Amino acid sequence: MLASSCLPRHPLDGLKYIPFGDGSSYLSLGAGLRERYEHIDAPSYGAGAAPADGYVIQRANVHADLRLGPYVQVFGQLVDARTFDKKTIAPPDRDKLDVEQLFVTVAVPTADGAVKMRVGRQEMAFDLQRFIAARDGPNVRQSFDGVWADWEHGPWRVIGYVTQPVQNRSEKSFDDYSNGHLTLNGLRLERQGFGPGDISGYYSRYRRDDARFLDATGNERRDVYDLRYSGITGNVDWDVEGMLQHGRVGAMRASSWALGSIAGYTFANATWSPRVGLQFDMASGDRHAGDGKLGTFNPLFANGYYFSLAGLTGYSNLVHVKPSVKIKPIKSLSVTTALGLQWRQTTGDAVYVQSMAGVPRTAGQGSRWTGAYAQLRTDWAVTPNVTASLEAVHFQVGDSLRRAGGRDVDYLGMELKFGW
Repeated sequence: MLASSCLPRHPLDGLKYIPFGDGSSYLSLGAGLRERYEHIDAPSYGAGAAPADGYVIQRANVHADLRLGPYVQVFGQLVDARTFDKKTIAPPDRDKLDVEQLFVTVAVPTADGAVKMRVGRQEMAFDLQRFIAARDGPNVRQSFDGVWADWEHGPWRVIGYVTQPVQNRSEKSFDDYSNGHLTLNGLRLERQGFGPGDISGYYSRYRRDDARFLDATGNERRDVYDLRYSGITGNVDWDVEGMLQHGRVGAMRASSWALGSIAGYTFANATWSPRVGLQFDMASGDRHAGDGKLGTFNPLFANGYYFSLAGLTGYSNLVHVKPSVKIKPIKSLSVTTALGLQWRQTTGDAVYVQSMAGVPRTAGQGSRWTGAYAQLRTDWAVTPNVTASLEAVHFQVGDSLRRAGGRDVDYLGMELKFGW
């Protein structure tokens, strides 16, 4: 678009389109900055060792997008993710200057679609990013080293991927790595216009060495089967996804499942266009410790904000119901209120927070009821390049968490994001 001389120009637009050669090749530069303040008074419901924490997380990136003629793209992106005053540091919290993406894409159009191949470090995100995501919620996004190829023909799309998920380190710059100890390979099929919606499904082979669960340790090998159907018809929208996992962790057989769904109705002609939504999620847990079977669902590479930014809800051993109301007082501002209700799928397994961390002293103890939380979120598009958001969560824990040493939790997150 910037190649058109008729398009109005804004400051720095000259760096978004730098043509060379015969004009079919060009370079585009960009940058992004995200600043977020978070405060949580009881991480892991206060049942773990982490104290109350208030801190700032910062993620800055720059990228260069080189187009060599109509078919070849070379894309590179550097990231620097830092924390300020955070007491408990986890791998997704910080990453000194490193390569977030660096790949080459070759895309050749066909009569009714295209054939594409992308090789190098890249991000992958499927659907609502319940299980395979770019992980935008935490401070460090998830990248994959590998090969991605797809064939598009009319409403059909077939994707194949062979990858090693990137594991980040923050001891020094450019020390992130991937290896054969953690891999994700698979094949995905998509079909647009299947009835009133779109359907997709994929098979993946997940391998992780030296995995650790509450009731199993060893090399993890899972065959993953996923099916999703989503769409919008009139004022109704929906997204339903199910996943089955079968395999082994060490000497133990692993079999697990999950279901995620979101549906809503938008009163498009009413003041502020309110949308009434309902979210329902389930994921299996391990019913009986020591029986030679592992039933804990592995959420793979979850996005970190599917439930809330507070990080108090993990996609393992879960039953979750969440009605919500979203309004738009003005075009650039949305306000969402929600009430989440949570249970465990089985009391034999723990209550899980994000990153598959089990809350101490909950496995095999107490009732299925976990608790309820109220959520308020606002999102404001300040300018085309700047967005701001605020999220507040209050989680009232159930008796099982209280007996494990847990207590009610308050979370506040304020974010400002710039993208160019």
